[in-house]
Amino acid sequence: MLKTLFGKQDMTIGTPWKKILYFSVPLLIGNIAQQMYSTVDSIVVGQFVGDNALKAIGSSAPVLHLLIIFFTMIGTGSSIMVSQYYGAKDRVNLSKSINTALIWTVIISTALLILGLFITEPLLKLTRTPDSYISWSKDYLTIYFWGVHGLAFYNILAGILRGLGDSISSLVFVLIATMLNIVLDLYFVRELGLGVAGVAIATVISQYVSAALTLLRLSRYQDFDFSFQTAKPDWKTSKDLFRLGIPSGIMHGIFALSMLFVQSLTNQINIADISTMVIRVDGFAMLPNFTFGIAMATFTGQNVGAGKMHRLKQGVKQGLAVALVTTITLTGLLVVFGKNVMRLFTKTEANVELAYSMMLVLTVGYIAFAITQVLSGVMRGAGDTLTPMWITIFNNIVFRVPMAYLIAHLTKSAEWPHGRPISTFGSLVLTWFMGTILIAIFFKRGRWKDKALVKTSPVTDEDMSFRTDEF
Repeated sequence: MLKTLFGKQDMTIGTPWKKILYFSVPLLIGNIAQQMYSTVDSIVVGQFVGDNALKAIGSSAPVLHLLIIFFTMIGTGSSIMVSQYYGAKDRVNLSKSINTALIWTVIISTALLILGLFITEPLLKLTRTPDSYISWSKDYLTIYFWGVHGLAFYNILAGILRGLGDSISSLVFVLIATMLNIVLDLYFVRELGLGVAGVAIATVISQYVSAALTLLRLSRYQDFDFSFQTAKPDWKTSKDLFRLGIPSGIMHGIFALSMLFVQSLTNQINIADISTMVIRVDGFAMLPNFTFGIAMATFTGQNVGAGKMHRLKQGVKQGLAVALVTTITLTGLLVVFGKNVMRLFTKTEANVELAYSMMLVLTVGYIAFAITQVLSGVMRGAGDTLTPMWITIFNNIVFRVPMAYLIAHLTKSAEWPHGRPISTFGSLVLTWFMGTILIAIFFKRGRWKDKALVKTSPVTDEDMSFRTDEF
């Protein structure tokens, strides 16, 4: 059973929901472990340094999201290419995809290190980070940028492994790195008194460890030709990589940009510590949705590469069912135990009550977000990354930011002169529902089926007939 659950998955054979679940379980555990990086950072500084330190880490989040844009761009493009070429058993193009992705990772992460050292302070000022903790935020981000190569390589290499059907290797390595991060957090902050800088140093060291282990694992695969000595970017492969990846990069960039505007509002309302607590817990709650989205992208890529569109049809329905059951269960647990979780971050009971009430607001939208992630995962796996990008641009720029400021304006009071906290969290829930409606419309139109890189042999009309009444 353990070998079946934690082994390499060929998603083109077997019962779809079982394959999706077997692939998702180690991936979810790994994502939870990776989420522990930032969560442990917040818990340690909240307990041993104070609420202002917690606010400092929270105010850094939008800048870190901007950083992740570029990794998402390469990671998404390479994962789609790897899954499709692996499904098609195309060794030559599979090798080109992996080697090209690694070379671009080196180039872009080096550029980001240089750029990040100059943009950190201006971005913090742009979001109106208060003077009381802006220096802590700057220290945290500056150190984080020095670890950009480790962050980049782990995320992109883990994406390549997922495209190959291997979700266990990255799980093992991130568990090792997470345990290391926890130990170093406590040592640097509690024993050495390094504060916010200490948790950043611990995170950087742990990320380099996970990246090194993941690279070592990938180098031992026999499905493709891999060598840093002979690796060079293939220009046709690079073109496909960025064509597939840039829309996802733009999508996350737009999301990060909207976060900058909303973070500015959050700092005005003075709930950066509350926001940090909610975002950390929300990050765990959202992980199953993100995980099923990644699993569906891999499932789709491999089956599109193998020309098994009828099997994909079954997988979409079964994947949606698994995602919805998981989300409903997790939401119930948050409602029951949410306050206890919030107490991990702060000793201030008023903050616990407010954070829990905002968490309840977000739980309303989790089911909608689950549907969005599954359907957009299928579209990305098939090679259509443009449609999710346009939906994200509309949702986060045209819809969410104006909605957040509108709700803030309508809820101003003597107690909340800049608006109530519901403005930031309520606008996010409304954005999730809008995203679900839009992705469902475009998914049913079915144009994403024609975006595959791999041109397989003709399939029957029955295989290609994604009828709208089936979803």
